[in-house]
Amino acid sequence: MKGSVTEEQLYLDFSHQYEDCIFPLHSSVALFLLSYCDCKLFKVFLVPAGESADDQLEGKALPSDPKLHFTSRCQLPLVVQNCCLPAIVGKDGKFCRAGLAVVLRHIVQKIFEANPSNKEALELLGFKKTCLKACAEVSQWTRLCEISIPLAVESFLSASPDQCQTIPPEVLQLEKKLGEPVRVHNDDKIRRQKLQQQNTADNTALLPAFAMRSTEEGIIEEKQAQTLASLELRVAFSKLTVQEVPATTNREPPLIRKTKTSDLPPLEHIFAEGLYFTLADLVLLPCIHQFLLFSKKQNRKLLDLPLILGWYQRVQKVPGVKAAASKSNMQFLQFPDLLSSPEEQLQDFSTFSDGSEEDHEDKQFIGGPRPTMTKLMERGIEAKFSPHPTPCWTLDWSDLPAAVNPGEGKMSSERALRKQQQLNNLVAMVTNLSKPGDVIVDFCSGGGHVGIVLAHMLPSCQVVLIENKELSLVRAKDRSDELGLNNICFIQANLDYFKGTFNIGVALHACGVATDMVIEHCIKAHAAFVICPCCYGFIQNTAKFTFPRSHRFKEVLSYKEHMILCRFADQTAVQLPPERKIIGKQCMGLVDLDRAWAAEAYNYSVQVISMEPESCSPKNNMVVGVPV
Repeated sequence: MKGSVTEEQLYLDFSHQYEDCIFPLHSSVALFLLSYCDCKLFKVFLVPAGESADDQLEGKALPSDPKLHFTSRCQLPLVVQNCCLPAIVGKDGKFCRAGLAVVLRHIVQKIFEANPSNKEALELLGFKKTCLKACAEVSQWTRLCEISIPLAVESFLSASPDQCQTIPPEVLQLEKKLGEPVRVHNDDKIRRQKLQQQNTADNTALLPAFAMRSTEEGIIEEKQAQTLASLELRVAFSKLTVQEVPATTNREPPLIRKTKTSDLPPLEHIFAEGLYFTLADLVLLPCIHQFLLFSKKQNRKLLDLPLILGWYQRVQKVPGVKAAASKSNMQFLQFPDLLSSPEEQLQDFSTFSDGSEEDHEDKQFIGGPRPTMTKLMERGIEAKFSPHPTPCWTLDWSDLPAAVNPGEGKMSSERALRKQQQLNNLVAMVTNLSKPGDVIVDFCSGGGHVGIVLAHMLPSCQVVLIENKELSLVRAKDRSDELGLNNICFIQANLDYFKGTFNIGVALHACGVATDMVIEHCIKAHAAFVICPCCYGFIQNTAKFTFPRSHRFKEVLSYKEHMILCRFADQTAVQLPPERKIIGKQCMGLVDLDRAWAAEAYNYSVQVISMEPESCSPKNNMVVGVPV
């Protein structure tokens, strides 16, 4: 492999080893990906939970590929100490990537950069390279793969043998997901081919098929032979074997062409995300393997999971998986080992609820915000805006280095002026709150407009930029290097993976629930915060937050009524009629007042302030909180 010089270090948690698996499962998943891709680009460290791993490693045979090293937690680079593992840090120690999905995606991208001919590695990122890209806070699928299933399986494995266990709900949720129709970018074409195949019995293409059938005894068997392959299998495995799916030379019959899309047969899952083998399969495989292995050894009676079992068998046939399993000492199970008791009945997964759907009624927005605003007003609740403490304060932008000034980028001069005005407001607030030696965290930092200005203006403070999007953070790092800043570091991660202590949290236009996540982080750290919210219409109940946030608002408004406020809070665009923008500004004030009161319950003094000038942004609120 080209570019095999180790430039980055990969740190993995190590709690214990059980037979063929290193725990926690996140670490096993990362090692499995390295083995699958035969990657030697990273120096891999296991970080024991205790002071020493000697006792835990005695008599254990660790995987030899990749080569593993050990280090203590106190020896980790400082930026890594502030994050949850797994984490990857660059050789300069300033740029850290943390969290399973972010780390795995980076590994794949580095493999492709080192060897651009390795298209198979890049295919793991899926169509448009978005596999597991959305953060777990907003994506149910990423959360299931990255967090829910690994934790659920670890909990399942740690239960005492005498406990009667049922299938973890997260595993049942995966079974349900595998039963949902597949959607791919060219599904209309493939579904028409499937319809034609069904109508004409065109089953000339042969592939090893993995069919499941029930015998008279109720036993599910694997039938692996040269049988007629389904179209989905042909498409999926043609990509893995670098072959094209045989195309029909003749034009589709009129009956096929005229069939409505809604009447076409659905595509069935071959792999976790649909037809194609992706990073999600490599994440799930070690977890599901351990779940099945433990169930077999404990003679647990399992509900039948036909879709998961079928997926488990198909993944084993993927080129590279067997080799990776061999390097990882993973012994795959076969169907005779996985059978559940004949008397067990198949579960009806159509009735299984994963808790991800809100009540249908709450998603309907009927009418405008006036009834809700009136209801609040009758209880003495109105939008309140505190006076701006330094309305005329501004940075001397003409005297700042080019890499600090957002106007030196690709944005228009008009937009650059508004960005400068926004930064004036946030920098003024943070400057008033900060003192030498403080750690300031720029959450949802994007390209680093806020964090880089703060690092330049406050050289006695340490500034940390946290952003999920890699390209944005890389641009920020380049600007920082150009300026020669030594008091700044960069973390590509979801907010939940940052565990460092800090004094001030800042965020410019944190979208939707991200504002509430930043406030929560600041409260946990007992830190001040200066936040400019954005995208109020994206606010919704999540696994972590429910709305309204404050006790006083909950006494008056239902979730539906609060969502009406959020929806109309987004209607502040310049082109809207003035009276409509006024209502939008009032709704913004009410939503942020709810946030302010929620924070005050944790002994904070919070103000909602309008930026100056208000024309600098349609989303011109600042929520400023200081611990009392």
